[in-house]
Amino acid sequence: MGLLQDRYVIVTGAASPRGLGKATAKLFADHGATVAILDLDAGAAEDAARDLGDGHVGLAANVTDQAACRAAVEDLIGRWGRIDVLVNNAGITQPLKIMDIAPENYDAVLDVNLRGTLYMSQAVIPAMRDQKSGSIVNLSSVSAQRGGGIFGGPHYSAAKAGVLGLTKAMARELAPDNVRVNAICPGFIATDITAGKLTDEMRASVLAGIPMGRAGEASDVAGCCLFLASDLAAYCTGTEVDVNGGSLIH
Repeated sequence: MGLLQDRYVIVTGAASPRGLGKATAKLFADHGATVAILDLDAGAAEDAARDLGDGHVGLAANVTDQAACRAAVEDLIGRWGRIDVLVNNAGITQPLKIMDIAPENYDAVLDVNLRGTLYMSQAVIPAMRDQKSGSIVNLSSVSAQRGGGIFGGPHYSAAKAGVLGLTKAMARELAPDNVRVNAICPGFIATDITAGKLTDEMRASVLAGIPMGRAGEASDVAGCCLFLASDLAAYCTGTEVDVNGGSLIH
């Protein structure tokens, strides 16, 4: 028996082959969950769902579009009858300095990371409240806690800090309905977002700041998502869990 046997799960932004979302979706499927992968591109989402095995779903949804989030969730409730877990993984980053952040940069990064987390959560909350159970896992970042310094610009730090505040406020409001909301703060993880964008010197300096001496893997984050999604974390809500190899110990 897996930790998520007979649970129905949504993971956003999970079509990227080496991303955190895909690794999380795969681990959840391995633990018995039925998974819906939401991404901008329907074909990519369907392909990713197919990789997980039979019975999983791939849907196109832009998390910055409230109506699209609601439509995707309504589609899934029509198929499944319930939603047990939402992983708000969809995110983008930009390595800009403070004076280089233009309005369109701010809009893009805040909208996907923060507004998308809000809209997807709003879409699943009514069903979770009705069934008196649910787990929402939000992806923040060590950048929110330490003020950047790895890859994303200050607007990325701000968006991911916003995710922490939203997580805690939602946790407080939803706890009476037995809906848990928690955040994960990954450190430097080797994924497609950072691939090819770091020079050897940058990489060496990042690794020098990690006591465990290695970059994280997508599977490291996926394992933490599994814990928070499952009944092992039944009394955890409003938490932020660090997955950073010791790069921030506080």
